[in-house]
Amino acid sequence: MLALAAGCRREAPEEALRARIAGLEQAIEARDADALAEGLAEDFAGPDGMDRDRLRRTAALVWLRDREVGVVLGPVEVELVGDRAKASFTAATRGGEGLLPDRAQVYRVETGWRLDDGEWRLISARWEPAL
Repeated sequence: MLALAAGCRREAPEEALRARIAGLEQAIEARDADALAEGLAEDFAGPDGMDRDRLRRTAALVWLRDREVGVVLGPVEVELVGDRAKASFTAATRGGEGLLPDRAQVYRVETGWRLDDGEWRLISARWEPAL
């Protein structure tokens, strides 16, 4: 009986959010625009009026420009408030044409999330260079 209960256990909200963040990191690494968009709310808002479509187009432009693209997230701090959450972390990005990156930058990232139909969706993001 305990084994059945453990198998039916729903993922805790913080675990699910951390998994969604990891999925976005993987989508960027894999250059998967559909997987990236799947994590964004329809009403996503980023810096300088960036919306969901503009974020997808920006990612596609970076992927076209750079043969090698990568991102590594630092420790994620999560604050849950009902069906909303904030997640803060650092993101080390790299890109370039060859084996070694031509560009690299570390950002401080602040994100806002909403639980929609049991799935966490990114509703806001802002970032600034950390170095």
